[in-house]
Amino acid sequence: MNTLYWSSADSSFSEAEAPDDAGLSDFEDSGNVSSDDVSGKEEAEDGGGERLPESTCFTRPQAIEGPPREFLQNPNFYKSVLSGEGDISQKIHTNFSSFIKSTDSQERGQFRGRLIPAYWELLASLAGNIMRLTEEKLVFFRYSLLLPSALAPEQKDMMTKVIWENTSGEPIYYMDEWLKALAKGDVSASAQDEVKVSHRDDTQKIRGLLDRAKGKFEAQEGLIRGAANEMKDLEHKLLDLCQGLQKHETRRGSSGLIMPYTEGQRAQMSQINETLRRLATLTKDLGRYHGEMNEIEKTLEVLHNKEKEAGVESAVDNKVIVAELNSLRQMNKMCVGRQGNAFPFMLKQYVRTNIRDICTRENIINILADLEHLDPGLFQRSFKQQTNRIVPNIIILPCYGDAGICWEPFERFNRATSRGRVAMPLYPKDARLAIISAMADYRWQAAKEKAAHYWMEEGLTGWYYQWFSERKMKGDVRESFIQDYILWISKESEGMQKLDKDARGVFWRYVPFPQDVKDKLKTRGFVYAELYKKDQNRAMSDGY
Repeated sequence: MNTLYWSSADSSFSEAEAPDDAGLSDFEDSGNVSSDDVSGKEEAEDGGGERLPESTCFTRPQAIEGPPREFLQNPNFYKSVLSGEGDISQKIHTNFSSFIKSTDSQERGQFRGRLIPAYWELLASLAGNIMRLTEEKLVFFRYSLLLPSALAPEQKDMMTKVIWENTSGEPIYYMDEWLKALAKGDVSASAQDEVKVSHRDDTQKIRGLLDRAKGKFEAQEGLIRGAANEMKDLEHKLLDLCQGLQKHETRRGSSGLIMPYTEGQRAQMSQINETLRRLATLTKDLGRYHGEMNEIEKTLEVLHNKEKEAGVESAVDNKVIVAELNSLRQMNKMCVGRQGNAFPFMLKQYVRTNIRDICTRENIINILADLEHLDPGLFQRSFKQQTNRIVPNIIILPCYGDAGICWEPFERFNRATSRGRVAMPLYPKDARLAIISAMADYRWQAAKEKAAHYWMEEGLTGWYYQWFSERKMKGDVRESFIQDYILWISKESEGMQKLDKDARGVFWRYVPFPQDVKDKLKTRGFVYAELYKKDQNRAMSDGY
């Protein structure tokens, strides 16, 4: 067995020779994942609502891999990651080297147990310097890749081709990118259960007031944009209607004597009047919205001045970044699950060799585009009669997990337009199922939070909870919903009847497929034809 050497004289590492493949290929870990497959009230009561224009949906990436980067060509990659991080580097080196060399399962378990907290301690050390890390340390932070020789050649090739920069514009972050965005103040810290304290200093109060004011500002921006977009649409409609009035019929046999407006044109005049009245209402609303925004801006200016007087930096300090890392650690645990593989380092026996099988940013976008087609209301949120498409912040964690999770559907101080956040495992057993499960969790939590204390009575969560209770089913109702959502998207959308009849009815109404899928399904069996017919009856009675 080849050996990793530590030199205490200069606190540096050297990788004398990569461990041979035999030392890893027959390694079996008792903690590996199971082989079972993961088979106020809402303003918009029905889940789908109006389908948004295609331009507001995901733009698929042109490629899912890029030209290979050169970070693994550094022969001292291992040394570069661990050097300069103090005693925790020695702890990682000692236990990781022993873990790789050990052939005794009980002994491996002991080293494994020591490595998990040491890994997070090392990340905390790196996080405090997140804006100035070397490429090797960033690669470790993003992929949990410490020892390149612990990967197969095809895996090394795959990881160097993962696209590094976010060229999509979507709010999808690798873990290092998320902490950088937090450090720059581009995103807020994740909400946590906080211990109540008897006294809060002025800086904490100012930060809390700033968060609330920023949330109000973003919500007001959404209202103004929504009203402005409706105004533009009505202006185009008004122009078309007026042009229709300019087309005149002439008297037969005369030299250009025009006839009165036709019945259709007189109907257009009525539409013009209605459009003008709506435009008059919108311009009053816009004036009010801008007035309210001016007041919010004044409040923000006052708070920023108080922030400067109190000596509060606009960018967050290291304590906030380390605290956020603790939140990411909790998300990591939730993605892995109790029975999952919590080993924190990238090893070849846990990772697929096809780039399509891991949750890179580009793969997530492609899968979410497919999912949003089947669930058009997934990212829609209604606020003051305006419906906006809001994609949550998605954080990719370098862990082995079967399922993604929703940490929060939206932020505490801005329920109207904030993104909330979802966590995805970078190395799942099935990337598509991991992403669908995360969105199912997001669907459930968003509906529950918006319904507030009515969540067991109305809307998506209310009807599903009532079905769950009537069947006297055991377990967590949210977990049951997630599994049924997976079946709804992966099976029922293809006409394969996997859900209970009444549960299918809840999904059909509150998580509706787009019309083209419904039209296809109505010919695939009696149950879908009946649901389709109920749609038509509700539409005719205006009770949908």
